[in-house]
Amino acid sequence: MLILLPPSEGKTRPATGAPLDLESLSFPTLTPVRAQLLRTLIKMCSGNPKRAMQALGLGPTQAEAIEINAGLDQEPTARADEIYTGVLYSMLDLPTLDPASRSRADESLAIASALFGLVRPSDHIPAYRLSGDGSLPRLGTVASRWRTPLPRVLQEAAGDGLVIDLRSGMYAALGKPPADRTVTMRVLHEHQGVRKVVSHFNKATKGRIVRAILESGANPVSIDELQDLLGELGWTVERHAQRLDVVVAEI
Repeated sequence: MLILLPPSEGKTRPATGAPLDLESLSFPTLTPVRAQLLRTLIKMCSGNPKRAMQALGLGPTQAEAIEINAGLDQEPTARADEIYTGVLYSMLDLPTLDPASRSRADESLAIASALFGLVRPSDHIPAYRLSGDGSLPRLGTVASRWRTPLPRVLQEAAGDGLVIDLRSGMYAALGKPPADRTVTMRVLHEHQGVRKVVSHFNKATKGRIVRAILESGANPVSIDELQDLLGELGWTVERHAQRLDVVVAEI
């Protein structure tokens, strides 16, 4: 089983830690693209700060991100699951898992990244600023750099197992896993017979679902098995081809 998570735009900058070592990251075949993007991002942010802020879509109050990016190769690093913050990661709350569930998380979770392509929770990375829809000088869009190598890596990481793709559309565009073994998930809030997607609650519910799967120790190998597991864990789930809809009544 491979569970693909989105990153978070908000990140916690570690106070201490070794500098980035690209060779230490999981999925080593991605290292050449990682190095190319890293060099270009550092160079861009070391130049005209206003142009860099425009390129990264940052506002006046986010100037510090440019300074951090400019020295990214010397920034302290920490585990990826300590760097990424936000609603999904708050609900997933990996540090509080029991040791067996934490080990399963390190083995089965992979986090999408505009800069690194894909990382495991245990990979040590700095707090960077680069979005999946971004572009860099002379390289073009970030997505165009990942579109060729990432699908191959996803296929290798998935093996013969089920892929649960919880990435947002922006990060799913970086590379697709094998379609026949991939399930996506949507969270719908139902109130007075009306269903709608609520972004904040969608992320929170997905975080809770991933945590529950890890704690269950289960390893569903098909979409039907995943649907049955989520039902046993207390969720109302409807299948629509390669997508599962999780219907909730309370936010």
